[in-house]
Amino acid sequence: MARKTKRTTVPRAEADDYAAVGDQFTKAAELAQEFEYWNAAGLLYVHAAIAFADAVAIARRGEKSTSENHMDALALLEEAVADVKGRDEAREHLRRIIDEKNRVAYTGVSFRGADLEKLAMHARRFRAFAERILKA
Repeated sequence: MARKTKRTTVPRAEADDYAAVGDQFTKAAELAQEFEYWNAAGLLYVHAAIAFADAVAIARRGEKSTSENHMDALALLEEAVADVKGRDEAREHLRRIIDEKNRVAYTGVSFRGADLEKLAMHARRFRAFAERILKA
């Protein structure tokens, strides 16, 4: 059995607030991308995806991860959408996004346009999944 990650209870009504934060991060990422601020855009896409993952977990389970390890948000998401069509693809998109977080934020490696486009594609696909869940 998987270990229980650190989490907190959040009223389900707040899921839309977390989705709105994800939307703001997405819009900021798109703006940064227009100006070719690749690392800034990348980090904003990561935070957008995490906000959408939190929104889904809150809507479906009434809780969100409080762990500093973003992979724990992925584990909670898996629990929250265990019965949802498309969950495996969504999980893979979120995993790839989180995998890029260290590289874009902490390594000093400069992202390029091609790097960012891959990350943005995963972010768009994960967002579409999250929005479908939140509208259900």
